[in-house]
Amino acid sequence: MPDSSGPRWPLALPELRILFLSSVGGALEFYDFVVFVFFAVAIGRLFFPPDLPDWVRQLQTFGIFAAGYLARPLGGIFMAHFGDTRGRKRVFTFSILLMANATLVIGLLPTYKLIGTAAPVLLLFMRVVQGMAIGGQVPGGWVFVAEHAGPGRVGFALGLLTSGLTGGILLGSLVAAAINLVFSQAQILSGWWRLPFLMGGIFGFLAMMLRRWLEETPVFEEIRRRAATSRQMPLRVVLKGHMPASIAGMVTTWMLTAAIVVLILMTPALLQKSFGLPASQTQLANLAGTVALVLGTLATGAMTDRFGLRASAALVLPLLCAGAYALYLTADRAPALLLPAYVLAGFGAGGVALTPVALVRSFPPAVRFSGISFSYNIAYALFGGVTPLFVSWIAHLNRISPAHYVAAVCVLGFFATVFSPSAEVQQQVRSSYSNA
Repeated sequence: MPDSSGPRWPLALPELRILFLSSVGGALEFYDFVVFVFFAVAIGRLFFPPDLPDWVRQLQTFGIFAAGYLARPLGGIFMAHFGDTRGRKRVFTFSILLMANATLVIGLLPTYKLIGTAAPVLLLFMRVVQGMAIGGQVPGGWVFVAEHAGPGRVGFALGLLTSGLTGGILLGSLVAAAINLVFSQAQILSGWWRLPFLMGGIFGFLAMMLRRWLEETPVFEEIRRRAATSRQMPLRVVLKGHMPASIAGMVTTWMLTAAIVVLILMTPALLQKSFGLPASQTQLANLAGTVALVLGTLATGAMTDRFGLRASAALVLPLLCAGAYALYLTADRAPALLLPAYVLAGFGAGGVALTPVALVRSFPPAVRFSGISFSYNIAYALFGGVTPLFVSWIAHLNRISPAHYVAAVCVLGFFATVFSPSAEVQQQVRSSYSNA
């Protein structure tokens, strides 16, 4: 298994090419998945009956958005099985083809005015397909770059890919801001809302073409050469022999969902609703925070190579908690300082790069894809799908409560990250029991 200690620089040219192509492809695919949320208001007005109350329409629209999270395990576990038995590259490429097709179709769907209730049903189906695709893409991407990275560069590789994924959020935010700046709300509703989805489909096909230049990971090639692929169903091996690692992986993924879903995706709307801040101010601050997130993930990944996973968690996660409180307290008491507060929160949210580092080291190569996919996607389905509804509810009770939620989950994530068992430790424990 690749280790993440003792950094060795500089990166070789083949490694740079693989990391660059993987990160760009990941950014384009994640853009496809998240762009929906930036146009949720327009989608709600176009795909549901016009006589519905606004809150019902909003709830149904975010329900369809959440369906993408709930569908992750289905696609992730299915694709992970073939990733562990047939190869990482095939699944890595197939996931983006699935995403590109679904995003393109969303951009072409007829609205409620034209086909009635079939419109939200088709939208829901396409969102489920998107969820299945991203369920294979994120774990597959982490496994792919980690197994291509040399010793002492695994954290940097994972941080760079995660930075690319979060860059997809930044790209979606920029596209949404540009469309809202250029077109009026009436023009967006008349058809310009389709543009970001059509662009996303093109982005997806472009990313697929880029991935044709990638090669299978040397770790899987070695497994195949030695005929060492798991003889049992990989998921069954994970469930029987790696449950402590799986549970730890779910908790650290919960921390990731709290940082991304609450601080990056939900907070702009929450600040407008709870504190009465103007949309232009919150969107600009969110954009700056997302840039900080992209940089923070890269810095956190590189930090794990130099200082180790536990020390890095002890340095970064307190910053995540502090940033969450700074963001909401600033909105409450000093809104003029919202932008620097969002930058602090975004950089602290870069701690999400700890999650893939912890996951990669927790599972042996033969079942690594399945182990990561199971832990990550089950947790994201549970917490990513429920978080928007739960945080919206507690924000109604207390305006600062989203920060309390992020901090509480961050504490749990810290312990899960620090005490997550490595694959080598688990193997030593099993060997000691078998020899006793």
